[in-house]
Amino acid sequence: MDSERHQQREAAALPLAGLRVLELGHNIMGPACGLILADLGAEVYKVERPGRGDDTRWLQGFGAGFFTCFNRNKKSLGIDLKHDRGRDLFLRLVERVDVLIENFAPGTVDRLGIGADVCRRRNPRLIFCALKGFMPGPYAHRPALDEVVQMMAGLAYMTGPSGKPMRAGASVTDVLSGGFGAIGILAALLQRQQTGLGQVVQASLFESVAFLMGQHMAGAAVSGQVPPPMPERGRTWSVYELFTTSDHQQVFVGITSDRHWRRFCATFGFDDWAGDARLATNQDRLEARSWFFPELQERLHRLSKAELMALAERAGIPFAPVNGPVDLWDDPHMNVSGGLAETETPGGGRVKLPKLPLRLDGRSFDLRLQPPEVGEGAADILQLAGVSDDELEQLMAAGIVAVRPCRPA
Repeated sequence: MDSERHQQREAAALPLAGLRVLELGHNIMGPACGLILADLGAEVYKVERPGRGDDTRWLQGFGAGFFTCFNRNKKSLGIDLKHDRGRDLFLRLVERVDVLIENFAPGTVDRLGIGADVCRRRNPRLIFCALKGFMPGPYAHRPALDEVVQMMAGLAYMTGPSGKPMRAGASVTDVLSGGFGAIGILAALLQRQQTGLGQVVQASLFESVAFLMGQHMAGAAVSGQVPPPMPERGRTWSVYELFTTSDHQQVFVGITSDRHWRRFCATFGFDDWAGDARLATNQDRLEARSWFFPELQERLHRLSKAELMALAERAGIPFAPVNGPVDLWDDPHMNVSGGLAETETPGGGRVKLPKLPLRLDGRSFDLRLQPPEVGEGAADILQLAGVSDDELEQLMAAGIVAVRPCRPA
């Protein structure tokens, strides 16, 4: 009981404490938006089907971790939105919340009778956040996926070599657009303090990738040259490469200033290069690359991964081992800095996952609730909406609603 009270006090001190959110989210974009608000302290209710729940609970392969990753700190309400009583109950809940997030296919919420116009008539203060593949326009009707918009907006072109476009190795577009949705919600909430009214917030996959491509579009305008894919980009820095070590590992080293170069030579014992006028500046080293770089590769290949990293750390130059995602479980910085939250998987195991990459006054945002089972924690909002025990029993018996109590974190 004491731990429960402590948890309640901790939650009350979070920046979005008291904010109530209904999340009609599936896959990643909507759940990522809800996750940001939930981690910051909002009371987020994930609305999903009674019984089976969100499809991401059951995905395998690349999507096996979607539900575990994007649904911590939320409660769940299982509700059948295709049933008249389920829809009517949902609209009663809309009257009691501040924010609604949805990333259903275009037109779905309107067909269900819970679109923005209907919901905002029921609650004029509501912030209705619609997350879609495209903003209103010629493409708005199209279904969209992370991979689709990475191809359309140039990210895949920039990531792979010529003729071999390649999607990024994570769902960057879904997460980014969910983040823009959260920013829009916070801006709308701030404006509501002046107007007393909510509004519709829109964010999208395609336009989010286009925003990422802005730097290359600007570069093309300034330079007059179409940017090549990243694997074929022109060289700005003389040393900005992966190096293979004596123990067959890879370490990236970037030397982006002449100060870096001097420290590099001094620390690695390359005295012959420290005083070589042919290598004095970055431009000199670029021009000498044909003879200089093969020799650098050979020198660094004599070192083990640990030796190379230790010297680079001492020299104060940028470097990085080539890690896989699971290497972050044991990463010293992520663990010592408190950047990981131990999260329960659907099978009852535990996994350390990254917290929000954000701190306020040095405080990170911890896991308070494990990813919920279907209906877990819904009783509070149903009671707030005036659902009596008898009504709830009827709804549950008819399979319209699923509710169960919260487990401790």
